[in-house]
This record gives sequence, structure tokens and C-alpha cells, in this order.
Amino acid sequence: MSQLYERHVSQAGVTAAQFTLLAAIHRRPGVTMAELADAMVMERTTLVRALKPLQRDRLVNAIQQDASTRAVALSLSDAGKKTLGEASLRWREAQQEFEDKFGRERAGELRKSLLELTSME
Repeated sequence: MSQLYERHVSQAGVTAAQFTLLAAIHRRPGVTMAELADAMVMERTTLVRALKPLQRDRLVNAIQQDASTRAVALSLSDAGKKTLGEASLRWREAQQEFEDKFGRERAGELRKSLLELTSME
């Protein structure tokens, strides 16, 4: 299933994981790396590595909040917003292909089960 989404989203120049990060930052402009790591259930060092290509490609801005703290606020650049828009279209195409092949009802049940699984503590 991940290959299906990767195939579609890669047409926008990002991986599925990068798309998820762009979407999360877009939902919460100014989110700190620590907050994003918590929200994504990722180790901070893993998040830093995942963000490097997005920063290198100037899709994500990282601005130190103030000199007295190491906290960095994240936001999407204009290019990041454009890429997110394109990737969102591709993601929806992947969703449609998945539903066409798997069946709408079964796809919905699977998404519900996966959401429940990721919400477990």
C-alpha cells in the first residue's frame, strides 16, 4: 500500500513521509521541533534528519525563536506550500486508486482500523 502512495506523491517531488511532515507543519505554522516530534511520535533526532532535505530544498523554514533558547519554529515557505498543494492532489489520486482497487467500504474500514491502531497507548 505504501508503494501506491509513494508512486503518486513522488510526482510532487516528495516522499510520503515528507508529505506528512509538510502537512503537519502547515496545520500548525510556528510549531517547534519538539512539539512536532511529539505530534508525529518521532524521536527528535529522527525528525531533524527527516527535515534536512525539506530545509535544503527550501520547502520548510526553521527560525530560532530567540537567542536564549534552542527552540526552533517551523513553517512552510511559499515553495513548501506549493509542493504541499501538488502532493495533496497526488495523495487524493492515490486514495482514489486504492478505493477503486480495494473497494470504498473495505478501504474505509481499513483506514478506521489503522487509525485505531495508531491511537493506542
